[in-house]
Amino acid sequence: MRLICANWDAPAQVHALTTTRLGGQSLAPYNGLNLGDHVNDLPEAVSANRQLLMQATGLSRTPQWLQQVHGIDLVEAQADGQLRTADACFTATPGQGCIVMTADCLPVLLTNAQGTKVAAAHAGWRGLAAGVLENTLKTFDSGDRVLAWLGPAIGPLAFEVGAEVREAFVEPHAAAEEAFRTSPTHPDDRFLADIYQLARIRLAAAGVTDVSGGEHCTFSDTENFFSYRRDGVTGRMASLIWIEG
Repeated sequence: MRLICANWDAPAQVHALTTTRLGGQSLAPYNGLNLGDHVNDLPEAVSANRQLLMQATGLSRTPQWLQQVHGIDLVEAQADGQLRTADACFTATPGQGCIVMTADCLPVLLTNAQGTKVAAAHAGWRGLAAGVLENTLKTFDSGDRVLAWLGPAIGPLAFEVGAEVREAFVEPHAAAEEAFRTSPTHPDDRFLADIYQLARIRLAAAGVTDVSGGEHCTFSDTENFFSYRRDGVTGRMASLIWIEG
């Protein structure tokens, strides 16, 4: 199993990482460490993969898995094993993991500078444009300095979108225009979008400027990452954050 640990200035007691597809027991077309239980993989393989993740992280409490719907809802992470419908979760409980799953969408992990509260957000373009990051930031106190880490997502040379996506970002934030460039293959009506830059713009507008990560491309790195846009039927990575407990 290969894990990508966040390289950021978070307090030592805060742990944050993203899984890759390497390792695990899922067979083709999932091929490895698929952690999504909603993609028609064998349930026993997903369960075994999730157990491998628990062993690798040393977590003893059941982490919060979400039923993600590309919205902005935020829930408090619990260890009761209940699947909650939301696209972000938070906790102040040591040892309680917050998880979001992705396969091109952007996972954003957050902590306050004290390391007393953490959160994870699933930011596909719909959720990002609708305000999932802004809504997630509401869980932190107004005086908190918040740090963010951008996990692996589809890169700016691969994320082709329509004019409606560009408009959804540029209308509320003019600076977002810098995150789009004309598609070389469809110059009349398509754009290449930098979802990392779009997230940084939204975070900065909300007062969060200590932002790390954003250097991977799930679409082009076939060895390490699942990609829904590339493969269609595929697995999911998990991005996980917790306070040491």
